[in-house]
Amino acid sequence: MEDDGVRERDARAYETVHEAADFTELKRRYRNFVVPWTVAFMVWYLAYVACNNWARGFMSQQVVGNINVALVFGLLQFVSTFAIAAVYGRFANRKLDPLASGLNAKYKRERRR
Repeated sequence: MEDDGVRERDARAYETVHEAADFTELKRRYRNFVVPWTVAFMVWYLAYVACNNWARGFMSQQVVGNINVALVFGLLQFVSTFAIAAVYGRFANRKLDPLASGLNAKYKRERRR
């Protein structure tokens, strides 16, 4: 029986947090970061794949020694992934974490009621 009371209290606490303006703002900020960066990365990745398939002359051009454009583009895929992760980390620390911490504190307060 007590389990039902705990679950009900947790559900009420979650609903309270879910209805908070900060929760809506957190989702909005997250979405406004993730969607454009995901689209940008996918365009960059698909451009790389398309060039490898249909622009072989361009991709096989030598840059330095045996290093060609395809190898540089391939390495830049890794660099861009880590760059986006670093930008996201800074963004999350500045814009998402303060809201998430406040919501977490609110959730814990509501659970104690």
